[in-house]
Amino acid sequence: MKYKDFIDLGYKPKETDIICTFYVEPEGIDLSEAAGGVAAESSIGTWTELTTIKPYVKELAAHVFGIHENYVKIAYPIELFENNNMPNILSSISGNVFGLKTIKNLRLNDVHFPHELIRSFKGPKYGIDGIRQLLKVHDRPLVGTIIKPKLGLKTSDHAQVAYQAWLGGCDIVKDDENLSSQKFNPFEERVVKTLESRDKAQEETGEKKVYMVNITAETEEMLRRAEFVLNHGGEYVMVDILTCGFSALQTLRERDFDLVIHAHRAGHAAFTKNSKHGVSMRVIAKIARIIGVDQLHIGTVVGKMFETKEEVAENCRALKEKIADLKPVFPVASGGLHPRLVPELIKFFGTDIIIQAGGGIHGHREGTVAGAKAMRQAVDATLKGISLKEHAQTHRELQIALEMWR
Repeated sequence: MKYKDFIDLGYKPKETDIICTFYVEPEGIDLSEAAGGVAAESSIGTWTELTTIKPYVKELAAHVFGIHENYVKIAYPIELFENNNMPNILSSISGNVFGLKTIKNLRLNDVHFPHELIRSFKGPKYGIDGIRQLLKVHDRPLVGTIIKPKLGLKTSDHAQVAYQAWLGGCDIVKDDENLSSQKFNPFEERVVKTLESRDKAQEETGEKKVYMVNITAETEEMLRRAEFVLNHGGEYVMVDILTCGFSALQTLRERDFDLVIHAHRAGHAAFTKNSKHGVSMRVIAKIARIIGVDQLHIGTVVGKMFETKEEVAENCRALKEKIADLKPVFPVASGGLHPRLVPELIKFFGTDIIIQAGGGIHGHREGTVAGAKAMRQAVDATLKGISLKEHAQTHRELQIALEMWR
């Protein structure tokens, strides 16, 4: 079978097919042949005709069934894949095809997974509703922060900063993506002391508080850390899902701990930033949801991250849209956020969003408690339909924040 033999524009995908949408930019061949090459090399074909192809093998060929400008749709028979094995699936649809020299640029923009395949994975244990029940917050965005500086604080100072953030009004405090178990802040000590701060803040505020501790590590160590968190009264873990890998993430989810899984996307831009090459964040979001995370960073629209409004909206839909019986996943907006941006965030995302501000809380000139208060004040004002400028007249912390971040 030659590359063009994989073109079948009259093919109607089956309900059980995996359907991928690619952006394809050929190098030295026409678009049709390039599209066929992607389908061939990611299913049963290769660069030359084979004497080993049997008639029954041809039934497993991928089908290019749509070509519009540089956008190509390919359907893959479900028989090509193993249930409950995300690495196997991704090795096909986003594997060696990216290295073909006849392809100048290739981007996997979207994937539709059939229900039969989705049901072989656990999916989210908690999702949006479960997290809201845990935190007892049902009618507003959740407010969180990341400990800053992201590295360097000793354990006692880390726990104190967390306490101050909770005291000021944050629901959530989390580790940053590169804090693990360094000598200046070892994992076990950090978990114990920070959860003690959580308990103190809960008692003093009367609000439920949660700590997202980063357990990212080698898989067995990651599981041990998850058990440690659970055994010490923690309810959340955070995982850098791309650097630890989807296999490790799946192993964690398969253990079915009574822990909410917060997914950090550290490293995603290596795949997602080039609009013509790589893998879209929407695809990563779908995969993470299918495996079973409960919340995931998806961009901000405002702030310091690069994604466009359309891209962030697509990421958000991937987490919330109806897909088989998967629970909706909480979108997390983080990156360069501060109180002045809250109205725009809520207008775009609605109330089902976790607003996480690091510098926009700890950078407040009156400190972390004031920064957390300003963020909650911005959320409260926006939900009441009051302008931040008006609300700031009677809320000192918000007034200072508006002066600082224009």
